Amino acid sequence: MYKAGKIPYVVFGGELSVIELVAVARFRAKVSFSEAFQERVNSARKLVDRFVRENRLVYGVTTGVGENVKVVIPESEAAVYQKKMVLTHCTTVGEPLDEEGVRAVMFMMLANMGTGYSGIRLGVIELVAECLNRGVYPWAPVHGSVGYLGVESHIALVLTGQGKAYVEGGLTGGEMALKAAGLEPISLGYKEGLCLISGGTSATALAALAVYDMQNALAAADAISALTVEALGGNVQAFDERVMMVKRQSAQWKTAGHLRGFLEGSGLLQRLGAQNLQDALSLRGIPQAHGAARKTILDALIAINDEINSCDDNPVIHPSGEALSACNCDAGFVGIASDSLCIAACYLAKIAERRTDRLVNEHVSGLPAFLAPKPGENSGYMILQYSSVGILGEMRILAHPASVDAAPTCAFQEDYLSMGYNAAVKARQTAGLLEYVLGNELLAASQALELRAQAKSELSVLGQRLLEAVRESAPYMEEDHYISPDMEWSRKLVHEGRIRNIAETLIGPMD
Repeated sequence: MYKAGKIPYVVFGGELSVIELVAVARFRAKVSFSEAFQERVNSARKLVDRFVRENRLVYGVTTGVGENVKVVIPESEAAVYQKKMVLTHCTTVGEPLDEEGVRAVMFMMLANMGTGYSGIRLGVIELVAECLNRGVYPWAPVHGSVGYLGVESHIALVLTGQGKAYVEGGLTGGEMALKAAGLEPISLGYKEGLCLISGGTSATALAALAVYDMQNALAAADAISALTVEALGGNVQAFDERVMMVKRQSAQWKTAGHLRGFLEGSGLLQRLGAQNLQDALSLRGIPQAHGAARKTILDALIAINDEINSCDDNPVIHPSGEALSACNCDAGFVGIASDSLCIAACYLAKIAERRTDRLVNEHVSGLPAFLAPKPGENSGYMILQYSSVGILGEMRILAHPASVDAAPTCAFQEDYLSMGYNAAVKARQTAGLLEYVLGNELLAASQALELRAQAKSELSVLGQRLLEAVRESAPYMEEDHYISPDMEWSRKLVHEGRIRNIAETLIGPMD
């Protein structure tokens, strides 16, 4: 799953997944449409045109939106109304969403509108695609969405030549950004403003980025925890397959299998033997703790992938010839999945922080205080563990579920809200913080291995390779030195999938 950077082109038309979304959003894969995609988009648009000719009352097409559903929009005002809708829904505020976040939302716009149940013109979708392909990404503030609408509206505004967008590294007006990329703004027709801003596209987009990072972090957590077990002379009996088989949790079995594979052949473990008959929970409980997080992340991935391949628009323009008003725009599946990701991240972080403490704590590690070769006159990795504690505290705040919140809006017409967007924003932040906690453990475990091993050849193959990766930029701490760049480097190894890549060359795919 994690090799999204290997995909140069994503064709919309068949099944999509988180991997394609990340390929486009983070790694700038180009996008195109299959013939089937174009046909179903055009077919849905023909139905919208027919509804207008027949003077049907269709929500958001010939009527207003929200509580204004009671107001009929005449044909002469259709284009103006759609334009106004986009303008007045641009209500998110504060700092702008980063480039990959905006690109992820634009990907989801294509996925949502391309299902063939939305009713937008193909030309409008093609403009979104060309903005992705030519490096135009709208300025869209982060704060103030209850599930969708706000971020999407800022993006849609640029398509009409208004708003602001980044192109070639600079921020400029929407029309100028489009022209710099050789594109022209469009005028919106019936339903098209609503098509662009409706549905849980922003929530799904950000949740997809979060679950991708969480899977990388989970793989890294398994590998890094194995280094800690090795450095502390842990008792690997806790990972015995016979123990795993008497608990009916396959995610636990998988984690234990990873640990056994990573630690196989460690000369250091053979020399030290099991230091304790029974290790502390942060060591012997790795299969159970990581396994619980693994199952939660997998469940979230399934929900998010399903949402990527869904039509989240309202009303649904159905091929049967009806416009069906309902609530597919609700972001509840993604919201609950995102809240679960936050909890899983905290679960991984809390056990990683405890392992980090055991590494730096001379009372339980059998190593010099705070892993300093000359303790006392050096602080070593003392404050590294403080950092993990502080970050974990922030993660716990973010783990409070957003999806349990509710408030009525739109004069009681929308009297229940998913808050899926807020949950997805939190999930992405939490995944990023987890990477720092794991990176801190990686630094401490690397130092501990070098202090304890008589030679690098005594380490497991995983230990040797991860140590090499860490030392590319983070030196062995002989004397106290500026540690912040080391922490950023070790986090980068987690975030970019380097740790996972090294691990998978040894034991195979870890999903």
